[in-house]
Amino acid sequence: MCAYPKPGNVDRCHDYADTRLEHFLASTILVRPAFERAGRGEGSIGELIREAVSLTNSHSGGNTHFGAYMLLIPLLLGNDIDGALRAIAETTVEDALDFYAGFSLTRVRMHGEDELDANDPASLEAIRARRMSLLDIMHHSAPNDMVAREWTEGYRLTRRGADLLKANGCGRDSIVASFLQLLASEPDTFIIKKHGAGVAAQTMQHAGEVLSGKRRLDEFDAECIAAGINPGSIADIIIASIYVALGEGWQWDC
Repeated sequence: MCAYPKPGNVDRCHDYADTRLEHFLASTILVRPAFERAGRGEGSIGELIREAVSLTNSHSGGNTHFGAYMLLIPLLLGNDIDGALRAIAETTVEDALDFYAGFSLTRVRMHGEDELDANDPASLEAIRARRMSLLDIMHHSAPNDMVAREWTEGYRLTRRGADLLKANGCGRDSIVASFLQLLASEPDTFIIKKHGAGVAAQTMQHAGEVLSGKRRLDEFDAECIAAGINPGSIADIIIASIYVALGEGWQWDC
């Protein structure tokens, strides 16, 4: 949150009408008990995601970190990407049901044609009937959700983001540069859900123009904010990348 500007994201320079910087900061404090449990290896992934959402649902800022919790909690349980993938492979039907219970507390945008709607009780019955684990749910969601794809593709973009952070130096400038590099190369599925694939592709192009010097970063940021274009999924992935990079010696406070 302290790195800025990350085009379209809430940061220290601008808020959205319903979600402000202090909501994000409050969530990072409130979620600590769930993260500490995960770090001690206590609880299951689905239960811990539900707890994280419940702990951070006390303010009026809505969903701030749901996608980040999806990525960070397996990493905390497993200590690194390999360990996270082992934990993910062991998820159960109960994890899936706990995940949906947490999801229902948020205002996360769903794909319009998703048959497993978190707000539809029939979805829970379908999960039970099909014996779907939480990993199965992520396979179901992956075509339309790049955070879910991190589970099914071995944290591919998280790994790339961590490598970019280390290659780009240290501190907040590295975070902004790495964010832009991912944004220029991957269509953000949160943008697709809200604005469509065309806007996501245009956002990628504009991020590339910033990297090549053809567009100013502050102008791109202002354009995204004015249009409500928020690359929220890539922001979630960068959070996970920061966690991985820190574990590998990257410095945030240079």
